[in-house]
Amino acid sequence: MTATSNPFDAARDLADAPRVGGRQRPKDAATLILTRRGASGAEVLMGRRAPGHVFMASKWVFPGGRIERADHAAAAANDLPPAEIRRLAREITLRRARALALAAVRETFEETGLLLAEPAPTASVAGPWREFRAVGALPDLAALSYIARAVTPPGRTRRFDARFFMADASALLHPEPTAGSGELDEIAWLPLDKARAVDVPAITRFVLGEVAERLAAPDRPLPFVRMVRGRHVIEHLN
Repeated sequence: MTATSNPFDAARDLADAPRVGGRQRPKDAATLILTRRGASGAEVLMGRRAPGHVFMASKWVFPGGRIERADHAAAAANDLPPAEIRRLAREITLRRARALALAAVRETFEETGLLLAEPAPTASVAGPWREFRAVGALPDLAALSYIARAVTPPGRTRRFDARFFMADASALLHPEPTAGSGELDEIAWLPLDKARAVDVPAITRFVLGEVAERLAAPDRPLPFVRMVRGRHVIEHLN
């Protein structure tokens, strides 16, 4: 474990998703943090969840979501970088790691219309990858960096074992988002300092801090946030 300068607001995290009881096993999920250089410094792509969502309604978040069965077999233009494979292999199988990376790319396309991809012949496939492949693209996994992991505390309405990936916007096939699926009612490139000031969940604020640190020091240890015996714990893995 290695200490870092990025704090985590445990009290805010509990307020974001109060305990409602019940026992749920965390579901695999993946998130993609897209970054670019703006006029006043680094910017990140974020979206505001529409009101009425059971989980994190009206909060600003990164695009992402649950892994789908189709993610385990979806085609890609290339593989994850070897360093990211090594990090993920300490936790899960390579097949599951690849599926999580693909889920992050797919969910980002569904929610924002952005393609972290390389051009490819159009293909007709069934399931959640249908629209992605129909526009003539294959996911660009080589552009991804694995930067954080977090498990939702027990007793919440939704629980996820989420992996956070980061990529530079230069790998996108086009630079600006569209309306996407409508799950996010506003999508914007936000300067890093402004992003931390809007209404974001505690874990998102923590990961924004991690992004800022990582842009300056790409090889910093990877944080793993979870609750153990009623207390938040952050491990930092080299």
